[in-house]
Amino acid sequence: MTLVTRSDTRVALAALKTQAATLGGGVAAFWATLGVNAITGGALFEYGVVPRTITGLRGILFAPFIHGSIEHLAANTLPFVVLGWLVLLRDRRHFLPVTLLAMLGAGAVSWLLGSPGSVHVGASGVIFGYLGFLMLAGWYARSLGSVLLSVLVTGLWGSLVFGVLPGQPGVSWQAHLGGFLGGVWAAKLFRRR
Repeated sequence: MTLVTRSDTRVALAALKTQAATLGGGVAAFWATLGVNAITGGALFEYGVVPRTITGLRGILFAPFIHGSIEHLAANTLPFVVLGWLVLLRDRRHFLPVTLLAMLGAGAVSWLLGSPGSVHVGASGVIFGYLGFLMLAGWYARSLGSVLLSVLVTGLWGSLVFGVLPGQPGVSWQAHLGGFLGGVWAAKLFRRR
């Protein structure tokens, strides 16, 4: 029999507060950026990924924070929170590296494969990175908990993976593909030996 002590409860609550602050901070940054972009008449779009231009490379860092509309950001908010929370639950030390690898993958593939003159913005590449990480982490880690989490994520959100294919006009499948590949790369890097 295992007893749950007050210190266990405090540790769990502290972890939950940290997770909420991390994800809440990201969401707040997204919404604040949307507000600034609206006030400036869309001036922040120039910081998105613009394929095969030198200035477009800065979008690798900035594009995930910039969204085209309230609807665009609303569609990204819930998956960012849910999948980001699952990454944090799996191992909080992996959250930042997974996020950065997803950003790098999404930005690089958008920059390489995007249509000339297009601008790629939004957090969906990061979301697809979380998805790729969570779906493949069980395969690479080969621990029961990781496998169960991978099966759960694949069962609930696995159909999103079709978003890496060209299809819907105005949606950056390139960012989705790159983010997903960045997440898979992170899963491979952080496998347990």
